[in-house]
Amino acid sequence: MAGQAGMGNGARLRAILGGAAGNLVEWYDWYAYAVFALYFAPAFFPKGDPTTQLLQTAAVFAVGFAARPVGAWAMGLYADRAGRRAALSLSVGMMCAGSLMIALIPSHAAIGAGAGVLLLLARVVQGLSVGGEYGASASYMSEVAGARRRGFWSSFHYVTLVGGQLIALAVLILLQRILPKEALEAWGWRVPFVIGAMLAVIVFWIRRGLDESPSFVKAEAAGARGGTTMALLREHPREVMTIVGLTAGGSLGFYIFTTYMQKFLVNTAGYGKAEASEASAVSLIAFMLFQPLAGWLSDLVGRRAMLLVAFGGGALALWPVMSGIAEGGGIGTALALILVSLALQAGYTAIGAVVKAELFPTHVRALGVALPYAVANAAFGGTAEYVALWFKSEGIERGFYVYAIVLMAVSFVTALLMCDTKRHSRITED
Repeated sequence: MAGQAGMGNGARLRAILGGAAGNLVEWYDWYAYAVFALYFAPAFFPKGDPTTQLLQTAAVFAVGFAARPVGAWAMGLYADRAGRRAALSLSVGMMCAGSLMIALIPSHAAIGAGAGVLLLLARVVQGLSVGGEYGASASYMSEVAGARRRGFWSSFHYVTLVGGQLIALAVLILLQRILPKEALEAWGWRVPFVIGAMLAVIVFWIRRGLDESPSFVKAEAAGARGGTTMALLREHPREVMTIVGLTAGGSLGFYIFTTYMQKFLVNTAGYGKAEASEASAVSLIAFMLFQPLAGWLSDLVGRRAMLLVAFGGGALALWPVMSGIAEGGGIGTALALILVSLALQAGYTAIGAVVKAELFPTHVRALGVALPYAVANAAFGGTAEYVALWFKSEGIERGFYVYAIVLMAVSFVTALLMCDTKRHSRITED
């Protein structure tokens, strides 16, 4: 059984990578929308200047986030009752459907406003899928990670999350190199969604073969599986609010320096689309490598210390970093500034899943991890691009910097007031 006591590092790694395979594909499909938005925005929203078109695609992006709490709630309940494996298989199947829809939707020129409506529907399906994925995969990977190196092993949850985004960027860069701009804007942007749907089918079968986590098996044997939403809110209000507080600044910071940064480099700093995409790819490779290091450090110094550095440092660095990038100097300077912020951000992302999982008992863990995270992520992460672009359209772009600093300060205070989950973990199985 994956994750059993005395499990060696090799076997543990195989279990974690098996659980993470679907996470990689889920997030590839989710981020393909963000990284290809520069190309497909005119196909669905042909009226207006580039900023207006991006605002409309960002609004659809935000609606997809709004569906995530519903998916988190439904899939969290399902994962706590039917098991992590069943929920992981269902979520990746839904992502396959959403990606295939986007690949096949006719353009505005063919069916008019219906194109935007169908795009919105597809993103809702993907939002439901990703909302359910987070809680199930975070719970599963944390439960099989083992007590001594739980921070390190569970950090691969975000390695695959970032890896999915990186693969989406790699596909974009490849298509930019082999297709003329006109072809990429006309039909080439559909290719990544076809790829995502095909990969999701493969991962569905992989996940069907996973072992259930020992924590869930133990809870099921004890008759303690499947808590209710009201029980979660009534019995664990402090834990729920802790996740909301951490996610507010954590999600916003993540989306600023990953998905939005590509647009910021083009739309504000004046770099070319290809140059911005390549810089984003390099920064994501580094960010992915930061995750295991930060997870390993959390096993040494504790989770709370890492969170304080991530949010305190992030709040202090954000204004000079964003202002420096906006000046539009060499792309190397912009990349260096992005990497500073991502190094700080890793102090949250690497351990975000395990911190949340360690707060809850097994029978409500998947729901407890997923629901408050999804609500806060929709409110602050999903709206990041829209809020940033709104400030820019109003001519007060630096107001967005202030907004981000305030939310990071909220997360810093939340971390300051919480216990160190490394020392007070509610995952008792090794």
